[in-house]
Amino acid sequence: MNFRQSIYLIPFSLFTAVQLQAQEVKPPEKVISEEIEVIRPYKPVLAEAVKLRRSPDLDNVKTYKARPQYTLTDRKLELNTDIQKLQAQQLASERQAQLMNNYVKGGVGNLGTLLAEAYVGMDRDQALQTAAFFRHFSQEGKLNKQNENRQQLSLYGRSIGDKATLNGRLNYQRHGLFFYGIDEENPQLNPDPERQVFNLIELEGEAIKRFSEANDAFSYAAKANVYFFSDKFQAKENMLSLQGYLNKKMDLFNLGVAAAAEIGKTRNSLNSYSNHLIRLNPYIALKAKGVDITAGIQFVQEFGEASKSRIYPAITADFALIPDFLHVFGELKGDVKRNTLRDFAADNPFLDQHIHLQNTVEKLSVTGGIKGTGGPGFGYKAKIYSKQIVDMPLYVNSFTSFNKFDVLYDFGTTNLFGLEGELSVQVSDNLKWTGKLTIEDYKPASEVKSYYKPQLRIQSNLLYHIDKKWSINASLYAQDDVKAKVYIANPLVHGFYPALPDETGEHMVNVKGFMELGAGAQYKINNKFGAFVQANNLLNTKYSRFLHYQMYGMNVYGGISYSF
Repeated sequence: MNFRQSIYLIPFSLFTAVQLQAQEVKPPEKVISEEIEVIRPYKPVLAEAVKLRRSPDLDNVKTYKARPQYTLTDRKLELNTDIQKLQAQQLASERQAQLMNNYVKGGVGNLGTLLAEAYVGMDRDQALQTAAFFRHFSQEGKLNKQNENRQQLSLYGRSIGDKATLNGRLNYQRHGLFFYGIDEENPQLNPDPERQVFNLIELEGEAIKRFSEANDAFSYAAKANVYFFSDKFQAKENMLSLQGYLNKKMDLFNLGVAAAAEIGKTRNSLNSYSNHLIRLNPYIALKAKGVDITAGIQFVQEFGEASKSRIYPAITADFALIPDFLHVFGELKGDVKRNTLRDFAADNPFLDQHIHLQNTVEKLSVTGGIKGTGGPGFGYKAKIYSKQIVDMPLYVNSFTSFNKFDVLYDFGTTNLFGLEGELSVQVSDNLKWTGKLTIEDYKPASEVKSYYKPQLRIQSNLLYHIDKKWSINASLYAQDDVKAKVYIANPLVHGFYPALPDETGEHMVNVKGFMELGAGAQYKINNKFGAFVQANNLLNTKYSRFLHYQMYGMNVYGGISYSF
């Protein structure tokens, strides 16, 4: 280690005297500045050590005890010997898909076709759901006053609670048409067809206990329905229907009772008719693996215009011979059907003003068949049935108005034997086909034939999604010939049809069978807009379902839809 020492020499003037005697001026003294460094090794100097001049006292054996001070912290001992789980990073909330459960649709076509349709519902509330639906459809054929229009407005509501589900529906329907029927042999008989208008107001409420898998579960349901039906000729019908059931599950068995009441009144310009029913169906059911059997009785009480009590068996059975692939089922039952003006008008709107109403008794009905699946996307069902029907209603052309229909009853017991088969094929989510075949053989009680009851019916529907934008559909309905009854003499006795037909005052007319083909296509322009086209009666056949009433020819209409 070197130590540097600097010595600075600063010149100064030794004399500052002024020579008075010298006459010349001397120049200033030159200043000299130099730096001198002296370097030599550093030698530290230590002071003399201070030494103790006395020896330690070896006889002092006193032990020194320190007094430590402790600060205790109350902490729980944690043994973190297990491998800690990795905490997954929370993902960002997934963006909910935009629902397109509302839509409006409109279309026009030949035969004066006009279509307007709309559906509006709530979004994502799973506990409360409401919706509204509106539809208008009208057509105008080539015949005089072959006009028809239908309107429907429905409001729906559903509340899903922890213990029960509540459903409600308010429905209004209107159906307007003309009695445009033409007798081809005498086309001048109907120069100015009358107009008919049906109106229906319906209110329905339902409460259902939510399903429970407990072995001792108790379930219930209750339903109330009331409607007001009327036509243009002062016919009115009101009905209140109440239904309910109680069921107690006890492991494999179920004990329960179902009850229903139908209270109604129908009146027209001449008379009124009151007809009421009460049903009571106690039962016991066994539901085990591959076995489902329900046994009970059906008690029916008629009161009003007629009063009578009836008891029928109510037995159903289903056995899974090969689970999902092959089931054998059967049914044995009896019941009373309350015929109403509303049901008749929905099936045949060309009714006369004064329709006679009475109940029809299904005295004994036996059904047996098989059902199941043949693999993914393939399902089948086939059954045979035999029924004994007392006072089966039939349509007949009115004697006073050839283009209107009355209802007569085949007094006695009609025997019906039928065969029905169904197939369902779904190759994928894009292709689905269903088909149904029905063959029925009627053995009338009093009448010669069961009028307007076809023995063969075929139905088929096809839906195919070509890609995400295109889809097509096709439908087929066919039935064979039916027989119609035409009066050549007045058959009414005191305003009612006699119990036995009079062959001298009537004759039979054959109404040819028909086959109707329909097809349609839909194109999805984007997520909101779409276009559609629909064609009916592609064969353009002139067929009639009821005598004197030729159906519409080929009808094509199309339009656009908007989803939001």
